[in-house]
Amino acid sequence: MKVLLLGPRGQLGHDVRCAYEEAGEPFDLLPLARGRLDVSAPEKIERILGGLDFDVLVNCTGYHKTDEVEGNATLAFAVNAHAVQAMARACAAKGVRLFHISTDYVFGGDAARTWPFREDDPIAPVNVYGASKAMGETLARLACEDAVILRVASLFGTAGASGKGGNFVETMIRIGREKGALRVVHDQTMSPTATADVARILLRMLANGCEPGLYHVVNDGSATWFEFAREIIRLAGVEAAVTPCSSGEYPTRAARPRYSTLDNAKVSVAFGAMPPWQDALERYLRANRNRTL
Repeated sequence: MKVLLLGPRGQLGHDVRCAYEEAGEPFDLLPLARGRLDVSAPEKIERILGGLDFDVLVNCTGYHKTDEVEGNATLAFAVNAHAVQAMARACAAKGVRLFHISTDYVFGGDAARTWPFREDDPIAPVNVYGASKAMGETLARLACEDAVILRVASLFGTAGASGKGGNFVETMIRIGREKGALRVVHDQTMSPTATADVARILLRMLANGCEPGLYHVVNDGSATWFEFAREIIRLAGVEAAVTPCSSGEYPTRAARPRYSTLDNAKVSVAFGAMPPWQDALERYLRANRNRTL
């Protein structure tokens, strides 16, 4: 099996490559970096992919700088929706499978929500990023019957988030050390998730096969950003006070979901229970001890 990986240098793509090596390289993994396929130019994608030999396409690319995206909707929909449609069309033409990474930000419009979202719950994004990713999901499934969509959330991984100056974990540790105090929003609840755990599930899906459709691939449990930050500081042993604040005290250009926790029961039954986010965080900190502790 030949698996073409788009976005191999990103936060998730990096850990997909690591999981692949840890699994003993069970198939041919073919990383394809942006220099060879520019996802901001959807009109070229079908032609380029049509000339490549692969059995599965894994798309870990995306325009995910949420606040920046708010003022760049055209680019966001080009990368997160129309490029995905072109990938799906290319896969359908070849008769191969598409794995596409989406986000919990397709949800958020249900202001009264207090329980985790299942795969079949109606989507309702509250910002341009979420809307572009939602359209990408729809276009992928319309263009390719054999599309598998993995919704992930609040990712943290060794490679850091491209263009964001590191992931949330590293940012909290850095600010905690520099200032000795953190104020973090307590009115936004999500599913903190390690890219390493997403990558392991993806490898199992590739190796064992799965039905096409939607899967929520997140660590078990939920947290507010304040609760997540507090646990980061505690486990990292940083001397810093962490206090809660409202999102209104720190307004952002793009609205954020008040609640976007994902239910991972479907993927857990099929491929093994996802570890709690606290366990994932502890493993992440151990693995990156020289960088974060």
